[in-house]
Amino acid sequence: MSRARRRQFLIEAGALLAAPLSGFAQQPAAPIPRIGFLGVATPAAWATRIDALQAGFRDLGYVDGKNIVIEYRFAGGQYDRLPELAAELVRLRVDVMVTHSSLGAVAAKQATASNPIPVVMTNVGDAVGFGLVASLARPGGNITGDTFFTAEIAAKRLELLKEAFPYVRRVAVLANPDTLVTVPAIQAMEVTAKALNLALQRFDVRDPAALDGTFNAMARDNPDGLSVIEDVKLISSFKKIAELAIKLRLPSIGFVDFADAGGLFGYGADFRALYRRVAVFVDKILKGAKPADIPVERATKFEFVVNTKTAKALGLTISLPIRLRAERIIE
Repeated sequence: MSRARRRQFLIEAGALLAAPLSGFAQQPAAPIPRIGFLGVATPAAWATRIDALQAGFRDLGYVDGKNIVIEYRFAGGQYDRLPELAAELVRLRVDVMVTHSSLGAVAAKQATASNPIPVVMTNVGDAVGFGLVASLARPGGNITGDTFFTAEIAAKRLELLKEAFPYVRRVAVLANPDTLVTVPAIQAMEVTAKALNLALQRFDVRDPAALDGTFNAMARDNPDGLSVIEDVKLISSFKKIAELAIKLRLPSIGFVDFADAGGLFGYGADFRALYRRVAVFVDKILKGAKPADIPVERATKFEFVVNTKTAKALGLTISLPIRLRAERIIE
């Protein structure tokens, strides 16, 4: 090969090698995924859960503000704001919407009916029963995530209360009638109450500001114990509910947070573990999986918490068998 032809060959080969490198360098950077969080409560009330969510993302290499962006919208317990906030996240064109509770999931489903943005739900009671998904194994739409059966948990709380204090005969049930889980929970509790020879006294409260009046009415009925059905508004007021229960000398049981806030017992799904798991669902979707094909998971980790400080304030003794059943004891 002559010197001239060799020079021409090297020039052409160099051009071929450089072309893809130049083209690659000019490719625009991939957009940072945007996650919309539709919160039913307030940021303060949900702080520990949000921390768990962020930790779940970090486990998978995602850092908010670096390689993902999370857009938070909180309804502050005003349920009628949920459709508006869900629609706002849709307009922002988030890649995935995350929400919690049955009310949040219903609002997300309605907002994405004509624009099927993937939705990851968490802390939802009976996702199939509420029509959020077709089945746990094959959700079939744009929603996946986790669910637990509130009715079963509510019934189990009665069993724990009766086991700890056999003298209990009349149990006051505090519930928000506007929450979707209330009706099935009450129905399950009635079946269990009949088997345990318990009488239930239902007290509805929609606004935490009415709690004082509700407990005054409760005092007139003279119950032996109290069970609280979880609801975003009630969760945000667990400390006050616990204080009012102590004032009436009532052994009480509610969600895990309830015991942390001063209630006697707490029993329910480990919410922090569920929020951490949300990141796994989001990661699968960002990598191309369809929500319709991602099975909905049932909560498998449950906590029973005993607050012995509250027991002392009530003058009650917690038996050894009950202590041994507790995953955590607050002293």
